[in-house]
Amino acid sequence: MDKPEAEPEAEGPAASPAPYRLDDQVGHLLRRANQRHLAIYGRAIPELTPMQFATLAKLHEAGALSQNALGRLTAMDAATVKGVVDRLRKSAHVQTENDKTDRRRTIVSLTPEGRALVESLFARAHEISRETLSPLDATEQAMFLHLLRKMI
Repeated sequence: MDKPEAEPEAEGPAASPAPYRLDDQVGHLLRRANQRHLAIYGRAIPELTPMQFATLAKLHEAGALSQNALGRLTAMDAATVKGVVDRLRKSAHVQTENDKTDRRRTIVSLTPEGRALVESLFARAHEISRETLSPLDATEQAMFLHLLRKMI
């Protein structure tokens, strides 16, 4: 009786796992890239946290939003967006009001001061993105952003 042929060895990562190296892991690399970006952000826009800036920028882009929608659009959970909105309201950058059709819903909008602040920061925000991406050439930057969008 003939012996059955051996299965061909699989190729790629499943074939024989490489030793685990933290420096090669996607989560570690993403965290380090994010730390670099946050350091650049912190030097350029020390007056707002990244989440506060994201909130003001999204309200500038979309107009008044429910607090719930604002959280979804800025990738913040309910507790985080509430805290961010509360701090921005205390600093007079946003205002809140109850929705006229559903009093349980809070509508968040920019104040004139908030609009002026975020508009004054857009040039710095563009520079933050340019500096964060500066190790990459233009083609790599476009591909990197495309791949990040694909991942989320």
